[in-house]
Amino acid sequence: MQEERILKSEDDTITFAKELAPKLKEGDVLALYGELGTGKTFFTQQLCKFLGVRENVSSPSYVLMNEYMGICIIRHLDLYRLDAAEEVLELGLYDLYNDAITIIEWPEIADGMLPENTIHIYFEFINQNRKVTIKM
Repeated sequence: MQEERILKSEDDTITFAKELAPKLKEGDVLALYGELGTGKTFFTQQLCKFLGVRENVSSPSYVLMNEYMGICIIRHLDLYRLDAAEEVLELGLYDLYNDAITIIEWPEIADGMLPENTIHIYFEFINQNRKVTIKM
């Protein structure tokens, strides 16, 4: 299944996150693709809010992973700084999936390690807007 949306404002991104959140459950993995500034972290912050996270959600660019508590454990990873698939394995990626909702920014280096049912979300600039393509 594939869906495309045009996000014209932050409110559109918030609405998208609000609609997706109730569909997610423990064990789900979201892979967020897109250039810098396309809205991956903002989307994640909003999604976490609708998943019951009350604390500040920030980009894990330097720590690689943040963990939050909401309706279940939510793990937010940023793999931008990793250079090799072995580094992904050192994070224990396979052990992170089962008991949490896992959100991965810059997942390209781990593409071959993601579960088959991963939700792939592609963010891109289209003129003054953002286009989001969701592949399930």
